[in-house]
Amino acid sequence: MILNISAVLLFGAASAFAVKTKSAGGGAALVLFLFGFFAAGTGAYEPIHNLVQASATALADLGK
Repeated sequence: MILNISAVLLFGAASAFAVKTKSAGGGAALVLFLFGFFAAGTGAYEPIHNLVQASATALADLGK
């Protein structure tokens, strides 16, 4: 079974969790950074989207 989740929804939920738990680590900063770019749709959106898409594909291929 394949489950598709919007990147904005995923990073939004992770950002809310990071803020709620007062996480200050590098991982939380990266999640908030990525959420900002996905939500804003700036000119940097395309390269960051491609990087996240490639990472997701690589992780999916590891499970095969």
